[in-house]
Amino acid sequence: MVAVKERARRKPQTDDSAASRDVGDAAEDGGTSSGRDEVSRRVAENLRSRRKARGMSLDDLARASGVSRAGLSQIETRKTNPTVGILWKIAVGLGLPFADLIGEPANTASVVRKSASQVLRSVDGKFTSRPLAPSGASPLVELYELTLKPGAVHASDAHAMGTRELIVVLEGTLRLRVGADTTFELAPGDSVSFLADVPHAYENAGAGPLSVHNVIIYGR
Repeated sequence: MVAVKERARRKPQTDDSAASRDVGDAAEDGGTSSGRDEVSRRVAENLRSRRKARGMSLDDLARASGVSRAGLSQIETRKTNPTVGILWKIAVGLGLPFADLIGEPANTASVVRKSASQVLRSVDGKFTSRPLAPSGASPLVELYELTLKPGAVHASDAHAMGTRELIVVLEGTLRLRVGADTTFELAPGDSVSFLADVPHAYENAGAGPLSVHNVIIYGR
């Protein structure tokens, strides 16, 4: 990123009890111990370096992200692995694209091999998120493959003001809830674009697996 900017729509209050429930769950890479260790290392190093580059103390970042100081310290020292939700909160608090927390610095050209990509899993294993673009490929656009098992629901907090998401359904039936009043049901080949600066949720509304491509476009 050329300039540091606060991407949070609002600054959440720190909730130590919520952070202690979330921090310590799995961020996985292909489900292997070595993969989890690698993701833990990347997150710890990127979190520490980006926080210090912004001149933020752990207390500052706790206030900006809503993740407790103790939870942040545990992540930086690799004593625990964060959930996808905790990583999103930290990314918002730092004003970073989500992928910057889990990836290596980008080179002139980068290839992401499916066999080597890191897969983030929910605690119950029913939701996965796999980055499809190298970290740092663009400061404004991120691309993911999301999968949900039948009946699974993944709720997302509001992203930064002006953030949009584009969803393309590859397999299964997606029920997408945006805000409090809007619901879409999408079949394979369908797509939807929406403002993601409100709470939203993805639900597998079918009997089989659900797979979608998710493009996140940050506001300038």
